[in-house]
Amino acid sequence: MRHPVLFALCISSASVLSACQKSADAEVARALQSVNAIDETNLSDVMLTVGDPSEAVNYFKRTSDENPDRIDLKRGLAKSLVRAKRPAEGAVVWASIVALPEATDDDRVEQADALIRANDWKAAETVLNHIPPTHETYQRYRLEAMVADSNKDWKKADSFYEIAASLTTTPSGVLNNWGYSKLTRGDYPGAEKLFAEALTQNSKLFTAKNNLVLARAAQRKYDLPVVAMTQTERAQLLYTAALSAIKQGDVNIGRGLLQDAVDTHPQHFDEAARALAALDANVAKG
Repeated sequence: MRHPVLFALCISSASVLSACQKSADAEVARALQSVNAIDETNLSDVMLTVGDPSEAVNYFKRTSDENPDRIDLKRGLAKSLVRAKRPAEGAVVWASIVALPEATDDDRVEQADALIRANDWKAAETVLNHIPPTHETYQRYRLEAMVADSNKDWKKADSFYEIAASLTTTPSGVLNNWGYSKLTRGDYPGAEKLFAEALTQNSKLFTAKNNLVLARAAQRKYDLPVVAMTQTERAQLLYTAALSAIKQGDVNIGRGLLQDAVDTHPQHFDEAARALAALDANVAKG
């Protein structure tokens, strides 16, 4: 009479063990899924920052195809395409992203950025015009300023550059862009001021140093500004000043600056040496 009871207990125990096993398996599966998600997120971050752009494109293309519902992977693909200097393709992916219900205004800003890099300014302007004015970010106003620049709407450009500079803790890049805008307009004192301000924010920004020399040279101020520079940078800046002087007809000043550039460079400065030799040859012929 004990056997049916014992059998029932065995079945009951087996059921409990089976249920426990299934529960444990489910927990393990969830844990592995979480780990995989974390690993995938870390890998995505690496691919978007230090990874090779072409490898990143391949990674995000593959994973996005495998997970078509993942908007984050589509974003990774679009960003990677832009990083790989394929902005037109990136803009196409961004267009597919902004068509999704979960798309954000940041996605539209990224789309505009890709369009600008692809030299499609009108399309970028259209995208930016559809972003509500309440979306006030550094990236948005930096792009707005660039579009205004392309339209030669200087008043609007200045306004957007000023707003963009106020929305970031590292404004050196946008100040340099703003200064270059002033330089192209012929506002050389205004450009000089902005380049100098950019260098107070980031003393290592060589493009701002070079642009500062251009702005000063346009005013026939050929002496180098008092900014931190390496010996190699000094030689390159002297070369920039020399070419500007020669273009403006100040040939003797330019020749002296070229010689200073050759003498200053810690190694052989081929471009300056060639320019100096060509200048001397022309003088000899004359």
